[in-house]
Amino acid sequence: MTDVSGDGGRTEGGRGFRAYWALGALVLGLILGSFSPSLSPAVHDAVTGTAEFVGTLWLNALKMTVIPLVVALLVVGIAKSAEAAHAGRVAGRSVLWIVIICTASAVFGAVMILLLTHFFPLPRSTAAGLQSALAGIENKTPASLPGIAEFFKGVIPDNVVSAAANGDILPLVVFSVLFALALGSISDSGRRAIVTFFEAVGDALLVIITWVLWIAPLGVFALALVVGSAAGGAAFAGLGHYIVLISIVGILVTLAAYPLAVLLGGIRLSEFTRAMIPPQAVAISTRSSLATLPAMLATSRTLGIREEVADVSLPIAVALFRATGPAMNVAVPFYIAHWLGLHPTPAQMIAATAVGALMSYGAVSLPGEVTYISSIAPIALALGVPIAPLALLVAVEMVPDIFRTVGNTTMDVTLTTIVNRGSKRSLES
Repeated sequence: MTDVSGDGGRTEGGRGFRAYWALGALVLGLILGSFSPSLSPAVHDAVTGTAEFVGTLWLNALKMTVIPLVVALLVVGIAKSAEAAHAGRVAGRSVLWIVIICTASAVFGAVMILLLTHFFPLPRSTAAGLQSALAGIENKTPASLPGIAEFFKGVIPDNVVSAAANGDILPLVVFSVLFALALGSISDSGRRAIVTFFEAVGDALLVIITWVLWIAPLGVFALALVVGSAAGGAAFAGLGHYIVLISIVGILVTLAAYPLAVLLGGIRLSEFTRAMIPPQAVAISTRSSLATLPAMLATSRTLGIREEVADVSLPIAVALFRATGPAMNVAVPFYIAHWLGLHPTPAQMIAATAVGALMSYGAVSLPGEVTYISSIAPIALALGVPIAPLALLVAVEMVPDIFRTVGNTTMDVTLTTIVNRGSKRSLES
């Protein structure tokens, strides 16, 4: 897969998104849209109709890559994670803890956003305005999943092509994970050929997404104009509410790294807190885990982590580990359901959480805004909520992305302390 850096995308792909331009387009579109009802009915209908047409085209361009990109990223990511796990004891421990923490993170994100939206819901008037506005962009929502028993029977697809065509994302994800794991049992030449093929497919799809994100200011402006016309000031209130709640989820995951480092990593709390200040400062300024790697390596030396552990575990963590990703990615579709007044079934919630966890096991390093689309859209499909709101929310992702990167950096070092303590015990026994 194309080598792109960390969470925030200090790369060509990340620069193609032009986050500040998209944010400006979002604000301008909402403002102009809120004033559009003062126009004559004919002019208003023409303006909003054109904006809806342009916005829908851009949204469809984003959506068309979701299914094939999910398969490509999972196959490559899981296959490389499996290779890393077999590269040695330290690497194997690192990958095992990545799976454990990412699974816990996905469950935590689902539970926490349900609690946050329950105790701090959107005001009814704001929610009603947003529901009306977003319904105008995308009326079609994925079909509801069946009951619990039928849900578990449908986890294994009887026809993976049909599952992909119907947008049945969880069965497709399960098949992709099994397929990637099966590659470890075939010949080296065959495995390399298949992984290379999916790498090329993924690279091509990422180029398409880069092209689509390059015109994000136009697409976001058009969608924001439609939403602003229908929702007015409620759109700003809704976006602010979203940023605060999703950021809280990321902050809580970050805070969880501290007791883990103490209890499982054997590091004193005060020592860990002081040592994490430099890499966290770099994370805030760059929004990139890869850019933070040198500071994390220096921190690991300060904490007394053995070099042979840090030099293996930290690069693996930077490449594969996104501790805040599962929690925050799962939280976004759950929040969209809250926005739209939807009530997912328990089966849909289980499916969305499972997809969030599975997608994170082989997560590769991509620009934050690309990851936002490729990782969250499958969860939204599994939960049964529209993807359209993601096209607006991606414009404000730069704010939660800061908390993503800080949390990922903190958890990367925590993971290294845990692996270091475990490997030390193995040497002593």
